[in-house]
Formats: sequence, structure tokens, C-alpha cells
Amino acid sequence: MSLVSLDQDGRLWALNTRDCTYVIGIEIDHTTGEALVLQKYWGPILPPQAAREAAAMSAGPGSPSGAGRHVTSFSRPVEVEELLPVDGGLRWGLPALQVAVDQVRSLELRFVGVDAASGDGVDQLDIALEDRTFPIDVVLHARPYADSNVIARWVTVRHRAGGDAAVEVSRLDSGSWFIPDAEDYRYRAASGAWAEESQLQQGRLPVGELTFTSRQGITGHHANPWIMIDAGDAGEEHGEVWSVALAWSGSWRMTTTRRPEGGTAVTAGFGHDGLRWPLPAGAELVTPAVLGLYSAHGFGGTSRGWHDHIRRHILPAGDEDRPVLYNSWEATGFAVTEPEQLRLARRAATLGVELFVVDDGWFGRRDDEHSSLGDWWPHGERFPDGLQGLFEGVRALGMKAGLWVEPEGVSPDSDLYRAHPDWTLHLDNRRRDRKRHQLVLNFARTDVRDWALGWLDRLVTDLRLDYLKWDMNRPFTQAGWPGQGQGQDHVWIDHTRHVYQVMAQLRARHPGLRIESCAGGGGRLDLGILHHIDQAWPSDNTDPIDRQTAQHGVCQLYPANVMSAWVTDSPNANVGRSTPLRYRFHVAMAGVLGIGVDLARWSAAELDEARALIGQYKEVRRTIQHGRQYRLGGRPGVERSALQYVRDDQVVVLVYHPYGNAKSGRRWLRLTALDPDACYEVVAGGDTDGVPGRLAAGSRWQGRTLMAVGIRPTAWEPIGADHRSDLIVLRTTAGSAPGNAVIRSRDVP
Repeated sequence: MSLVSLDQDGRLWALNTRDCTYVIGIEIDHTTGEALVLQKYWGPILPPQAAREAAAMSAGPGSPSGAGRHVTSFSRPVEVEELLPVDGGLRWGLPALQVAVDQVRSLELRFVGVDAASGDGVDQLDIALEDRTFPIDVVLHARPYADSNVIARWVTVRHRAGGDAAVEVSRLDSGSWFIPDAEDYRYRAASGAWAEESQLQQGRLPVGELTFTSRQGITGHHANPWIMIDAGDAGEEHGEVWSVALAWSGSWRMTTTRRPEGGTAVTAGFGHDGLRWPLPAGAELVTPAVLGLYSAHGFGGTSRGWHDHIRRHILPAGDEDRPVLYNSWEATGFAVTEPEQLRLARRAATLGVELFVVDDGWFGRRDDEHSSLGDWWPHGERFPDGLQGLFEGVRALGMKAGLWVEPEGVSPDSDLYRAHPDWTLHLDNRRRDRKRHQLVLNFARTDVRDWALGWLDRLVTDLRLDYLKWDMNRPFTQAGWPGQGQGQDHVWIDHTRHVYQVMAQLRARHPGLRIESCAGGGGRLDLGILHHIDQAWPSDNTDPIDRQTAQHGVCQLYPANVMSAWVTDSPNANVGRSTPLRYRFHVAMAGVLGIGVDLARWSAAELDEARALIGQYKEVRRTIQHGRQYRLGGRPGVERSALQYVRDDQVVVLVYHPYGNAKSGRRWLRLTALDPDACYEVVAGGDTDGVPGRLAAGSRWQGRTLMAVGIRPTAWEPIGADHRSDLIVLRTTAGSAPGNAVIRSRDVP
């Protein structure tokens, strides 16, 4: 069972996942009568008796002060172990919950009871608390997943009906996670900016508070809502790692607190400092989920754990193979016409493309970015007969049809804005700042939400669309709703929730519809939006070297079938760097392959090469998108590196060497996660020159040899051009490898 009661009073619980145990204890401070909900253990799986012993080793009933920690009159370190430290009592750390009742901000919670429920394979623990004076209920929810190593937690705060108190919430996190004691701590996270999203950073966790946040109304380019923490001794495939990720696509905050007495905690939730959310009598506020995952197998094991959970439990169609798509933006920009798009579609179809997506410029009077967002009907001059003919032509070529939209944006120069200027986010007596010549529609309004669902539904129905690329190209500014008075800060929550609702309703009405999330590049990629979409655009920067570093950051948490990856023209429009077509393809093959080039400019030789590479990708697509990923080699985009994917009997290895002047470094690439006793045949990417240590096409090798000694990739040779890469494919075969396939000792360095 994934929920186990460890005592007779219902105050000690073990939540078990596949490989770990999470123990929650409820203690009563006998001095104050306050209930403390504490994390007693989070680590390798324990049987019930061992879980009881683990809990007994921490602070006992009557003295919840942090056993073994230095306690002074200025601190009570046990708050670092609370699942939801509130603003009140003997606490001076960062509060996860701040509520003011009639301007009294301190909460004093007492224990009400526990509800442990099971059904349809889902177990859930609800711990009910209430303020001892005011009509405030707080419920802590926890759900373990028996087939993964993830535990989901969230919080409900309720103002009980019948009261006349003025209740205002200024902070409500989804939960705080305690990281077990260690001599030191190291963190790993993603940060960046537009065109350099998801840059992996890693360093020693300082004493004090480390905060990652977005105040933009979207997930943001500058950080992503996840963190991994270890004791400084974990590697890619060994060591304990604790990780936390927030499932939310609006503004958010994640703070890690390392206390000077010892102990570290991570708290995360929606919103940002300064917001106020009134809570009328009878109303409640429910947080998004914050998820925690423990792994004993290093950062690689942590990533694979997240990948597996996301595909199984978060993505709406996680087991589907994502199609190879073509997007017309790089070829045409705003100059979208039916003849031009069909010409591109015919070329794309000959390459093996499966989905054709028409980007910006198809609607209103959209000749540039200055107008027409909100006027979602075909451009009168470019498509006088509508878009049906274009997409009928696309489908006749054997491809699915997709379209770019930006439902949350509005141009001041649009019929929609002229009719409904009040529909935008704005504040009384303040200007309406523009970014990218546009404003943001207030999706917190139900009329705006319903309007968006209406035209999107008609568009998908009338054009029989298979795919929407949902963009969002600017952050919130002047984010108010004057008609709501003191409650207008709720736009920071309800906008995002109504975006979710529109996506969910579209999918319910059109089960075959697939959605891609984009926000000026990688500004909206998180576990919240992934409940409603199929893949996300990680960055507007498509240079393959820069994309390697971005994709390295993305894959720490998100699986390959989430990550859109395009092959674009060379020199690259973002950075001006020239790279071979083969290298661009091999980088894009690490995700969901897309083509975003002006196909009219490609030579016959380039078209032939692209056709062959797309064919190769389709042969390995399922393994890359759904297999177990292993990061091999060095820093992607900087030095020799490789990615390995394993699924069933197929092994796929993508090998990269960005700079040919690297004369030193590793020669041998050890594969991993193979069956040591199995025989592996080289299906593709093998050499034919007979160099010792190379994989000859058709040759067979023992799994233990490939793991113990490794291979010498051609792309890793020290002398040669920049930007070399390869795709190597192996499969398990019956029988054993012939003797001449074993690497001889004289061939081993």
C-alpha cells in the first residue's frame, strides 16, 4: 500500500512510492497547543517498523523543537521541517502561508483530523487544521504515486461560511519540503533569458535563502520552477538527489532555506510578493501541486524519474509518438499566402514531414506585429476565400494541419480592442504599457475566457485542425481588473486557470487536437501547462550549439517528447553561426524533430540529405521520445558529449563534437544501462574503415564490452572540422558476439 498508518492515533503516516518512503508526523506543542505537521523522513523505501523508528529519532511529542539542533531564544529550527510553516507563533523564517483576519496576521492552527482515502489506484492523505479563534480551515493534501517516485502535495485554505471577518491571503505556497541533514548542500537549477533559456547552473547552497521566481504572469525565461539538491557527492548516475517542482504556469516563487543550525527546506507556490487575495466567507483557495521526487541514482536517475512520471501521469497523450512537423515562419514571416504555403507544403511532404503548421500572419490585417491580434479571421487580402483550401491542400499531401494562435494577446490596433478596451489587464489612472506593440487580455474574466473558447472551437472545427501552436509573447504589466476592487489581484491566479480551462475544453471537444505551448520562446514550460499540452517550444534561439545547452537544461526535468526542436537555416538567424545540416539535424533529433527553414533555398543535395535524416529519425523516434535517457560525455555544446536512449531492444546514441580544435579529452565513450550478457548488433552509424575500437556496421558486441571499454566515435576524433556528429543505433540480437568483435587488449588505451 502507498498509504500506511504508523500509529493508532492517525498522527503518523508513511507514504510509499516505488522506491522511497515519505513520513509525515503531526505533533502537538504542549505549551501552546499548536499543531505542527512535520516531515519525519524522506528517502529510501522503509518497511513500517523502520519508518516508525525513523520518525522516533526526530523530535518527540511535547518537544517539537528540532532534535539535535541548536535552539536559542531567537530561533526554533523545527520550522524547517514543517510541511507548511505559517506566519505566526515562534517562527521567524520564510512563511509558506500568510493570512490576515481582521488585520490580525498571526495564525494559530490546531489539529482537526486526518482523512486517508483510496480509490481507482489513487491514495490521498488529507490533514485538516483550523485556527483556534478565526473561521479559517487549512487542509494539507498529499498523494504518493506507487508506480513512480513522485509525491504530490497541495493546500486548501477555506474561510468558513457564516463568518463576517475580513480575510486576506498574502502568501499561500503549495508546500515546503525538508531535505535531510548533510554536511553540505549543492543545488542544481535552470536560469537564463530570452534566447538563452534553461541554462543549467549548479553550486554550493549558501546559508540563508535562495529564491527563484517569476513576476511576469507566465513561467518565465529567467528561471524554471524546479530545483535539485544533493550533499555535494552525487554524480550523473550515483548518489542521492532530492528534487522539487511546481506545477504552475503563472507567476511563482521557489525559495530554498538553509538554516545556520543545520537543515534545508524548499517551499514553492503561485504568486509573488506584494499580492493580496481577499477570501470571502464560504470561499476557498486551492494551490497548484508541488511535486517531490527522491532518487538514489544521481542526477540522471532523477531526470529519468521525472521523465517517466510526466509521460505517465501528466501529459494528456504521453505515450503518443510526436510527428515530424514543418513550420512556415522562418520561410515567410508575416507574408503568408495560400500559393506560397502550398509550395512549401509540397516540398515538406517530399521530405517525409507529417504535420504542416502555418505560423503568424494569416489573420485580420496582420502584415507586421503592429496590428490585428484579437481579430481571428482570415486575412481578407491574402485569403479572400478563407483557409479551407490551404488546409485541404495540406491534407491532400498526406500531412496533418496546424495553425499558430496567440489567444491572450491583443493589438491596440484591432477591432477587438476598439470594441472591448476593458478586456485588457489595466489599472485605473495608469498608462497601458505595450510590449511587442501589444497588450494582454484579462483571461480572469469569464467573458474573455468564453470568447476565446468560442473562436478557437470554431477555428478547429471549420478548418479540421489537428494542431495549435499557442503562443504568448509578452509578460503582464498593469495587471489589474478595476471592476474587482480589492480582489483584482486574483487575476494573477485566475488568468492562468482560465487558460488551462480553455485548453482542456478544446481537447474535450476535439479529442484528436494536439497543442504546443510557446511564450516568446521558452517562457511557458512547466508541469502545470503540461497537463494540457503535448509539447513546448524551449527557445526562439535555434542555433544548434546554443540549443544543446538549452536542451541539456530542459532534459533535467522534462522528457524528450515534450521538447520541440527545429532544424533551421545556416547561418543561424539568431547568432549568425554556420553549421552543417547533419549537425543541426542530430541536435534536433534529441527532441521532437521539426523543420523551420526556407525550403526553396535548399539545394537538391540538401533536400536529399534532409530526407534521409528524417527517415533515420523516424526509425529511432519512439526510443528517443519514450525511452530512458542517459547523458554521456561532457558539457553539451561546449565539448565532446553524447546522449543515449534505451527502449526495449533498441539503443540510440547521439554523439556531438562541437569544436574540432579539441585535441585532448576523452577518446572512448562508455555506453550504459545495457544487458551485460546480451549481444548488440550495430544497425546504423557504424564505420567501415576497420579502425580498432570503432563500431563496424553489422558487427556484434557484448553489452559488457560496450559498457566496460566503450566505443571510439568517429565524431570524437581530435583532428577534423567543427560541428561533427553521429547517430549510432544498436539492437539486441539472439546469440553471442563473434570472437573478432571483442576489443583486444592492444586496442585498449
